[in-house]
Amino acid sequence: MSTSGKLVIVPTPIGNLGDMTLRSLEALREADVVCAEDTRVTGKLLAHFGIEKRLARLDEAMIGSRAAGVVERVAAGEVVAYCSDAGMPGVSDPGLRLVAAAREAGVAVEVLPGASAAACAYVASGTVCSRFYFGGFFPRKATEQRTVLAELSGLDAALVFYESPNRLVAALSVIAEVLPWREVAVCRELTKLHEEVARGSAAELRERFAARAEEPGGVRGEIVLVIDAPGETEAAVGAEEAAASAAERAVELVAEGLRTKEVTKHLVAEFGISRNDAYNLAMEAAR
Repeated sequence: MSTSGKLVIVPTPIGNLGDMTLRSLEALREADVVCAEDTRVTGKLLAHFGIEKRLARLDEAMIGSRAAGVVERVAAGEVVAYCSDAGMPGVSDPGLRLVAAAREAGVAVEVLPGASAAACAYVASGTVCSRFYFGGFFPRKATEQRTVLAELSGLDAALVFYESPNRLVAALSVIAEVLPWREVAVCRELTKLHEEVARGSAAELRERFAARAEEPGGVRGEIVLVIDAPGETEAAVGAEEAAASAAERAVELVAEGLRTKEVTKHLVAEFGISRNDAYNLAMEAAR
């Protein structure tokens, strides 16, 4: 195996071509071949910077069958650069599987730093939470969206998702239903001429973008949704709902013949409430 070959993961701008890094340009110029999620998109990028290079398409449909061949070329001594359509390859695109294949084969992989729409939107959103969870593309179906949001609702972190402009209003409707207390930022066309960061409750943003969808041109562009972490209001409402459910459960357990001590243990295990609160609910149900 040659030690001169390597796979280079090359980030590209998410919109503004001025964000192309010098290292990325150098890597593209030095590569033997450039693999791209879409050769038309990457071809325009190379032409803009005056780079003539052989291009090979490597998209989601092809990566499974062609990754091994790319790795073999690297092992044989070639320098292969990989670009996604925009941003950091491997973040919600097929580049992740290409890197995995290269790592498994033991060939050299160099990952260059660059633009990421998820990180850019997280900062632009105005959230004050110091942590975020990136969920890739938001599920298409409302039932799956509800499930994902419910599962992630307990995370003390902002939630970041990519979304299509055609599904934005529907997505905001589900967010308003499941997480009505959260502030949301719709980050659209980041780094581009018509960049927009709209912030508000999901219900407010749904009405705003629903109205825009009816206008000529509708809602366009690349979109990132940033949902704030749980706040005090949501925590208080959640505590009240848990207490109400625990009280109902306490009555059921007492009716089943369980003693106060046993009811208390069940309530702590099922609802995660404090032992003192569980004991008080058990005593109240026993009266």
